Amino acid sequence: MGSFSERLRHFRLVKKCIYAVVGVISYPGLMLINKLKISGTANLENLPRSNVLFVSNHQTYFADVITLLHIFCAVKWGKRDRLGLPFYLLNPFTNVYYVAAEETMKSTFLTRFFAMAGAITVKRTWISKEQGTRRGLDASDTRKISAALDSSWVITFPQGTTTPFAPGRKGTAFIIKQHRPVVMPVVIDGFREAFDKKGLKLRKRGTLLTVNFKAPLQIDYEQSVEEILATVMKAIEQSREFEK
Repeated sequence: MGSFSERLRHFRLVKKCIYAVVGVISYPGLMLINKLKISGTANLENLPRSNVLFVSNHQTYFADVITLLHIFCAVKWGKRDRLGLPFYLLNPFTNVYYVAAEETMKSTFLTRFFAMAGAITVKRTWISKEQGTRRGLDASDTRKISAALDSSWVITFPQGTTTPFAPGRKGTAFIIKQHRPVVMPVVIDGFREAFDKKGLKLRKRGTLLTVNFKAPLQIDYEQSVEEILATVMKAIEQSREFEK
């Protein structure tokens, strides 16, 4: 068995095939049945090929990630703030991975299939959802994310749950402080209304889905983990000041 970073490099051909299959199936739900509005993709155009961390709020298990991957592929093909026709699936942008709960990605054949599209599986931080308690940071999970950042972009959802305004995980801030990536905040909306919790079944047609890529965060790496996390949560509009 090679190192985690070595295994990442061998997944590219598999990922291209999975992107094509999932992309064709998911495109109508984003663009024909619902309406996708994208903004801020100009902020993606000059990013480095590695050490870029996308931080986003989270509304469904899979529709959020699938939409971001569609957008990255479209941007690679010169699209700005739109997908257009999905010809980009012929040669998709696969230099990206996403962080997902290990328990979720191993639960069914379908989730295992999605995992091959570039999941970095981590142990779920919740011990008890009812009590709102969490485990501490797992060092092996941090190493996997750091290894992916060495060669790729990484998408993470700091809250680790689809519950709006849930507190963020310190692990995200720890990685930012230690690895010093370019941090790209993303704010999404409408997915909770349009899809079920997993993001695989339509709940409502004609929903406006929005994805806004903000400018890279200016991070003071000398700040504490708590201060960095507060900056991230404000950027993705999940701090308490945004709660209605």
